Amino acid sequence: MRKIIWMMSMSLDGFMEGPGGDLDWHLVDEELHQHFNDESRAMGAFIDGRVTWELMAGFWPDADADPSNSAPVREFAAIWRDMPKYVVSRSLEEAGWNTTILREVAPEEIRALKERPGGDIGLGGARLATSFLRQGLIDEIRVYVHPVVIGRGTAMFQAADVHADLRLAETRTFGNGVVLLRYALPG
Repeated sequence: MRKIIWMMSMSLDGFMEGPGGDLDWHLVDEELHQHFNDESRAMGAFIDGRVTWELMAGFWPDADADPSNSAPVREFAAIWRDMPKYVVSRSLEEAGWNTTILREVAPEEIRALKERPGGDIGLGGARLATSFLRQGLIDEIRVYVHPVVIGRGTAMFQAADVHADLRLAETRTFGNGVVLLRYALPG
């Protein structure tokens, strides 16, 4: 069975984005971006909330057409475009680029997606992940801790009422100081 893997970059003080959605503090160099590409290429699908999906859809569909973008950025554009995607949204009317709209997080529907053949499913967005975490739908959390303190923004973990026991499965330090902490959740 496929796993649901929540992958998120986070500042050392626990924020996934700065005020106003600022991501300029992310330290994504070619090594880290290539790692993201390799991990994403192995996925079978992506599930995002509307805000994350719109952020992705605003840049990735044609990012490989811009020769000023780095090779890993251009490579990810094709990965993103071709990957089956699900966006959880009550308000989005249509979504292109191989995307299916889900109106809610229905555990039976998510479990059915996990039972399909193919690679694991990448989950994006703190708000959506809170719902998945509450319902016991996340199998693994990959936190990419960036060595920066931003002071305020959107907290990565928003489920103050959820308790989840995690088992550290891997750590990895990248050349730019970003540290991957990969945790498995009991299932």
